[in-house]
Amino acid sequence: MMDKNSIAGRFKKLQDHICSELENLDGQSFREDSWTRENGGGGRTRIIQGAVIEKGGVNFSEVYGEVTPMMRKNTEISADEFFASGVSIVLHPYSPHIPIIHMNVRYFELSNGKYWFGGGIDLTPHYINIDLARSFHLGLKATCDKYDLEYYPKFKDWADDYFFLPHRNETRGVGGIFFDHLSVDSELGKEELLNFCVDLGELFPILYKEQVEAGLDKKIEQHHMEWQMLRRSRYVEFNLVHDRGTKFGLVSGGRTESILMSMPPIAQWKYDFHPEENSEEVLTQSMLKKGIDFVL
Repeated sequence: MMDKNSIAGRFKKLQDHICSELENLDGQSFREDSWTRENGGGGRTRIIQGAVIEKGGVNFSEVYGEVTPMMRKNTEISADEFFASGVSIVLHPYSPHIPIIHMNVRYFELSNGKYWFGGGIDLTPHYINIDLARSFHLGLKATCDKYDLEYYPKFKDWADDYFFLPHRNETRGVGGIFFDHLSVDSELGKEELLNFCVDLGELFPILYKEQVEAGLDKKIEQHHMEWQMLRRSRYVEFNLVHDRGTKFGLVSGGRTESILMSMPPIAQWKYDFHPEENSEEVLTQSMLKKGIDFVL
């Protein structure tokens, strides 16, 4: 029977699968911390500091309990009790020629009977490569198309709008897909929606392996590393100011260390920085905008 416990079980297995694939890619193993939430539930945080990934986390959580006044104030939840489970991932590589990548899939259920799925995958290259961005988006589109031909264009636009820093007037990277509140309004049933989320999760290490292999052997110079630190700072700004998942974790009494594992190990802010004209950095900066069709 498809219930919240079986959904959490699928997500836990998804965490195992993704960690195994990333260990094969990096050559190093994850460290696991199991944690318990005082007001109900807990999770497994897995952190890797390896040969390719400077800092990465693959988190599983299953939390539940009373909807507190703080949660009501800071989220759209309007019920007495909630259940939430999911897998969230952020990987920060050593090389500036390998992108930062994020994935999240999640399930919410409320005591008033409402439920929904949400999630997404997005790519934040330090240096944008059009061919690699196109391959990334084509992979997402193929998985979306298995379930609904309207998913990719809809979720791609949603990602462009969501992964956006309005105070910088720039996207976080080349986007990807983002979706939320997929439930009874969807033409797909609960099991199909779960399968969609799991398929995206299983796609994640495949997509990232291609990005890693393309950038792993590229020469790294000082200006590449300086630009990487600046691009990481934009990632920090988004996650702390705009990211809903970070906000929900903090207001729901989640484990702070697990929530903030998305932060890079080192970032840098330079006052009024402007890259040199006609540089690789200027090209990347020019493409941090909404509405680019990467699948043409």
